[in-house]
Amino acid sequence: MKSSILLVVAAIISGIAAQNQTSAQDFVTILQNAFTNQQSNIQIQGEGVVIRLLSDDLAVPRHQRFILRISPKQTVLVAHNIDIADRVPDLQIDSTIEFYGEYEWSVEGGIIHWTHHDPDGEHIDGWLKYAGKIYQ
Repeated sequence: MKSSILLVVAAIISGIAAQNQTSAQDFVTILQNAFTNQQSNIQIQGEGVVIRLLSDDLAVPRHQRFILRISPKQTVLVAHNIDIADRVPDLQIDSTIEFYGEYEWSVEGGIIHWTHHDPDGEHIDGWLKYAGKIYQ
């Protein structure tokens, strides 16, 4: 009896681990489909490699901007609100950064924004994670 219970628990744990691995890999497919279908307002978590650092957008609200390669076929612009959240310091080309934010379609590949907390509590809080630290 105990061994069958342990097998069931192990199977559940394995299933959860497999589901989490799949979910982590599926964000690329979700973003590619959103781009192809010109969809926006998609809350997404993923990661990418910094391929270009852009100047800050200084119009209020100000944004730290950079481009991530999320797959061999797609890039996204990250627009991180630095009037609400801390700037990601020392961001470097070829560095990996994790994100949780909202995808908006654009012809260039899309934009990830809302990578910060919402002080009004009306939007899902987002974040960026770089070098082990979360910026929101």
